[in-house]
Amino acid sequence: MAYTGIIVTEAQIALMAGENVDATGDTEANHNDLAAQAEAYLCNLVKYDIVTNWGFLNTIYQQMFSEWAARYAGMTLILYNMAGYTSRVEAEDMINIHIFRMNEIRKLLEDPSVQDFMGVSS
Repeated sequence: MAYTGIIVTEAQIALMAGENVDATGDTEANHNDLAAQAEAYLCNLVKYDIVTNWGFLNTIYQQMFSEWAARYAGMTLILYNMAGYTSRVEAEDMINIHIFRMNEIRKLLEDPSVQDFMGVSS
């Protein structure tokens, strides 16, 4: 099996999961599932097929989508098993930071002026 994500790389996912992520959950198959889930969510959020049209998007918007997807995947991998982290609080702090940034990105992507600028307004 090969990695199939379009908008997020495995390196980006690994960065967001952190160095103490549980290796049993940190698999290519899970990366594929998590990337697909993030891609589907974001396509529906902006009502535009960002996966098919990835190459046509401005780099700035690509970065926002990639960050959201990486944080989603990283957070899910942390939640898989927090035992490897220095403490449960460390893992929970990482998750809270991911949630905060994901919500901030979501707010931007839902803003009609941002969607108009992207050329993907519904």
